[in-house]
Amino acid sequence: MEKRSAKISISAAGGTAGKDAKTYKLTIPSAWAAAMGITENDRGIELSFDGERITAARPSDTEQFMRQGTRKEHKMKTFLYHDGEKQCTKICADFTDKTVCIENYTDKPVKTAFGRNTMPTWDDFTAFLAERCIPRERAGIREYLEALGLDEYDPLEIVKRTQGRMAEDSQWIEVV
Repeated sequence: MEKRSAKISISAAGGTAGKDAKTYKLTIPSAWAAAMGITENDRGIELSFDGERITAARPSDTEQFMRQGTRKEHKMKTFLYHDGEKQCTKICADFTDKTVCIENYTDKPVKTAFGRNTMPTWDDFTAFLAERCIPRERAGIREYLEALGLDEYDPLEIVKRTQGRMAEDSQWIEVV
């Protein structure tokens, strides 16, 4: 791993930003950008922040994400989100690293699993699963869980058994 020292450029933010808003920029060596395959026509990157470190990486597709996780022997799972018979989103989840990678197959955000969010976090994913379940506070929840063969409220297990089907829409989840 190559390391270099750098400084972050700080300047006043423009546009509709607040009076004291700042923008922070980091320049990387051109050799690193070239090694990552960054070009003027393809310069998208994915940033991650763990509270201490910022990581920049090329966005991975779901197939690459699954291969990497499987190679590391992580617990990986794929979820296919449908609207009726149409598959709208493929969600790949790494239960070891608690990361998610998605691919949308429709340009209608209301039909996708995460709306306009194309880089959901683990919290977004767990909230999505919970939204596709009967509410935890619902009267008769104990009987409902028993009917599903569950001892406790677990959105993942509920989705596995119910396909995340809700009475008010035609969307559902296939766990593969």
